[in-house]
Amino acid sequence: MRHRSHWARWLLMAVLCLAFLYEAGLFGMVVWYKYRNPADTAVMQETLDMLRSDNPRATLSYRWVPYARISPSLKRAVIAAEDSGFVEHDGVEWDAIRKAWHYNERQEDLGRSRRRGGSTITQQLAKNLFLSNSRNYVRKGQELILTYMIEAVMDKRRILELYLNVAQWGEATFGAQAAAQRWFHTSAAQLTSSQASLLAAMLPNPAYYDRHGQTTRLRSHAATVQARMPLVEVP
Repeated sequence: MRHRSHWARWLLMAVLCLAFLYEAGLFGMVVWYKYRNPADTAVMQETLDMLRSDNPRATLSYRWVPYARISPSLKRAVIAAEDSGFVEHDGVEWDAIRKAWHYNERQEDLGRSRRRGGSTITQQLAKNLFLSNSRNYVRKGQELILTYMIEAVMDKRRILELYLNVAQWGEATFGAQAAAQRWFHTSAAQLTSSQASLLAAMLPNPAYYDRHGQTTRLRSHAATVQARMPLVEVP
């Protein structure tokens, strides 16, 4: 019995050491991204693999642009749509998560598939850079750890710059520059307030709008986002 207990302790220590090394490696990547721009992300690779299962020649549309070359309207619109308290919180808004949880439970009880997310911009960046679009508690837990790492290492301006450059705006469209070209045949720097609000309204379900275009519901959501834009602070 003591022999088994001895091996169990060693196994536990080995697992904890491996977990520590894994998290340390992720922290190193967070520090790297503070100074370096990503060539791709985990979600981009996941998306490309999925697209290439049907079309081996599939590619993604993605081009990095620096913060100064992204329209202030897009920065404001995305914060208004996704995370109005972005400049103030520490990466996670627990009250928003609780509200989303209760809302989703009610939707499930009513047999509806519509869901609401409580993720901040920083949480979404953590998912996009390192994780996947899957929904499970392990992934969510890792997302929270990465979120606090990102907030500890980066300032809000860098977080927003990264997010705007890696966010998905269509089935194969990533980043503000590709989105501006895909939807409005312009550059990220030239996006108007109305164009920016439409892009921000697409973020919860970008692949859907790739298939259905600018729906009435999207335009209504965009109008709400545009009305909120003057109320938010941008880093």
